[in-house]
This record gives sequence, structure tokens and C-alpha cells, in this order.
Amino acid sequence: MAAAKPYTLYGSRNSGSAAVEAALEMARAPYRIVSAATWDKKSALAELKRVNPLHQIPTLVMPDGTVLTESAAILIHLGLAHPRAKLLPADTSQRARAIRAMVFIAANCYAAIGVIDYPERWNGKGDAAANERLRRGARRRLHKLWTVFADSIATGKGPFLFGEQPGAADILAAVVSRWSGARKHLARHRPKLHALLERVDAHPPVAAVISRHWGAGPVST
Repeated sequence: MAAAKPYTLYGSRNSGSAAVEAALEMARAPYRIVSAATWDKKSALAELKRVNPLHQIPTLVMPDGTVLTESAAILIHLGLAHPRAKLLPADTSQRARAIRAMVFIAANCYAAIGVIDYPERWNGKGDAAANERLRRGARRRLHKLWTVFADSIATGKGPFLFGEQPGAADILAAVVSRWSGARKHLARHRPKLHALLERVDAHPPVAAVISRHWGAGPVST
């Protein structure tokens, strides 16, 4: 019997591709990683551009050649394609909440991080002081967004967001909250969510991916 064709994941260390990598590990789906990132000119940028003209990572190419972009869309697809991995809740109401959580993170938190990392894309390169003000404002906005997430979405009583084991929403939250001081903010202002994210980090399949990307130890940024 021929082995199943693998997914192809375009990504880079310390990036959002870690969330998709962790989901593939939980699904026990075969995959290969192609290192590609705009900040690494020696990576496979030309190959990434052929499948995603925006050069975004993660980009996932399915075994049949279908291209998936956008972290939330990729994770939702993997949850539907691999139900045994329980990346999405089986309960309809909980699944709707999980999808909301992922889109909230992608549309709000991830977007704010884009401004923090690349303010010149919105403000031009010529005014360093204005870019720094924009960066600081986006960082404040990001922390507020995580507070809203904690208060309006992460309201369950279980060990993870929507069940007894981490799913795709937990994974995405654990990865995206590693940037721009979000974990420090949550540790101080929303310790319940901070503790949940640490449990996600420690879940064996997720922990292995986190270690490959960021090494062992607590989140420091």
C-alpha cells in the first residue's frame, strides 16, 4: 500500500507556522516543512511566491495540490479533515465558539502584531518617530485585545478553551500570545488565561513543536 502523500508547510522558526505544525502533529498527518520567510533571503522565497504571492507564512499545500493560506482557515480545515484529532469540538455550539476564537485571534491579535513588526507598511519609512508611536499604540491595542479575548471567549471552566484537551484554538492562542509582551500582560492582568496557555505549551505534541521553534523555558517576550 502506497504511503499517503504529505502536506507541505511553508514556514520558519519562531513564526506562526508553529501553530499549523502543532496541529499536523496532533492529527498525525504526514507533512514536510519548506523553510521560507521574507526575513530570510536564503530561504525558499521563490517557491513560496509561486503558491502564495503575498509571501505569507504559514502556507499549507494539501496532498492534492490545493493551497491554503491564513492561519485560522488552515486550522479550521485541518480540524474538519482530521476529526479524530479533536482539533475542533464535536459539539456544534462549542465548535462555533472555537471558530470564533481562531478568527478573533487572526483578525485582531495577529493584525496588530503586523503593525508592531512593520509600522512602515502603514506609515512609510521616512518618519521613525511616527513609526515608533504607531508601534507603541498597536502594542497597547494588542494587549487590550487579549484582555477582551480572556473576558469574552476564554470563559470556560475546563483545563482548555473548549474541552479536556487542547484544540486548534488553544494552539493558535498559545503561539500568537508569545509575541509583543502578550504573555506578560496576561500573567499580570488575566492569570487564568495565562495558566491555560502554559498548559497548552506543555501538552506533549505542542511542547515538541514549541521546543523546536523557541527552545525550552518560559515565554520571555
